[in-house]
Amino acid sequence: MLYLSDYEIEALTLSLKVAGYAMLWLVPIGIALAWILAKKQFIFKSVLESVIHLPLVLPPVVIGYLLLVVMGKQGIVGNWLYSTFGLVFSFSWKGAVLACIVVALPLMVRSIKLSLESVDNKLEQAAATLGASPLRVFFTITLPLMLPGVITGSMLSFARSLGEFGATISFVSNIPGETQTIPLAMYTFIETPGSELEAARLCIISIVIALSSLLFSEWLSRKSARRLGTSK
Repeated sequence: MLYLSDYEIEALTLSLKVAGYAMLWLVPIGIALAWILAKKQFIFKSVLESVIHLPLVLPPVVIGYLLLVVMGKQGIVGNWLYSTFGLVFSFSWKGAVLACIVVALPLMVRSIKLSLESVDNKLEQAAATLGASPLRVFFTITLPLMLPGVITGSMLSFARSLGEFGATISFVSNIPGETQTIPLAMYTFIETPGSELEAARLCIISIVIALSSLLFSEWLSRKSARRLGTSK
């Protein structure tokens, strides 16, 4: 039961790779968007927030189709990226990363935004009156205080990326060794007679990794809160 075939190990390794790269991109993007939504007032702010959270309500297959239309090799943006930089997202693990970024972005932004809104503005204003530049205020006051939200968003996004299926299979297909992550490998096993044991193994692995991510997030958040003196 514990033995994993090379095929399963390949899917597991690719899943961790895709989720890891997605999280690395999501952290700076999520912080920037959350800061804009929490700190700035501008026209169409509600529209931007709705677009960011759209993947939460759209069917994942729709997201995958839109990515294919926009970022595919013959897509609106993808064609330019290919002809200019030779960069291809469709039917590639890079496309799987992009799909995970899109579907997990709302979780990242929402977590960080809620944490940002709880930061006392008076602390930032006090630092500014003492001569600190906006950049220094952000890195010495704002960022440390919103760190629990960044941690929570990162772990939720990582777990969501590990479980992504619909957008991935629509955009990059199910190619072993290239785009076949754990959910896609499970789908293949489920469709293959006599492969129930392999599907069950990957299911257990997915649950263990996702649960470990959430528990690790909770532990880091509590530790960060204790350091900041905000734990209850």
